[in-house]
Amino acid sequence: MNEKINLAEKLTLFSEYWSPRTVTHFNGYDVMVVKVQGEFVWHKHNDTDDFFLVLEGRLIIRLRDRNVVLGSGELYVVPCGIEHQTFAEEETHLLLIEPTGTPNTGAKATAAPQQSI
Repeated sequence: MNEKINLAEKLTLFSEYWSPRTVTHFNGYDVMVVKVQGEFVWHKHNDTDDFFLVLEGRLIIRLRDRNVVLGSGELYVVPCGIEHQTFAEEETHLLLIEPTGTPNTGAKATAAPQQSI
């Protein structure tokens, strides 16, 4: 990486929801931005934790025993193997950090294609 990355600028380059875009890599991890609205599928990641940082908006992470509500500047890590569903009433922008190649649904067959911007 030779240049700084402006996350707000990167988020203007696409409009699709639930389709993360990789902005850089480090130590075997993808750093991604994503726009979300509505609800995502219930899923879990058997081999990794799931990191969510809200850049703009409000995200609800539904767990089987409670909800975690995040606003701008707040983050939460869903532990490995815990089933969860993300929900946003209005368009919300997130930063995600995951091991390179991690499917966003926990299963390659149902995952969004990996894309970089």
